[in-house]
Amino acid sequence: MNTCFFCKNDTVVHTVTTYMVDLKDCIVIVRNVPCEECTECGEKYFTDDVMEKLETIVKKAREIASEVFVTDYSKQAA
Repeated sequence: MNTCFFCKNDTVVHTVTTYMVDLKDCIVIVRNVPCEECTECGEKYFTDDVMEKLETIVKKAREIASEVFVTDYSKQAA
């Protein structure tokens, strides 16, 4: 296990989460995003690679979505 940056406990596990961003004119929701989560405090962390892919997904969604865009990470990150 890894150490949590927030609470400093060795309780971080690999899991998935839902990532949401409000762009004022559009809400983007990405489901099943891989992350590291602290089982003690609940803080979630994304790797640099996952963050880069999330940024790409959000950019694409902003170009095509009108108000709400929901997708699955595994379908967009490939």
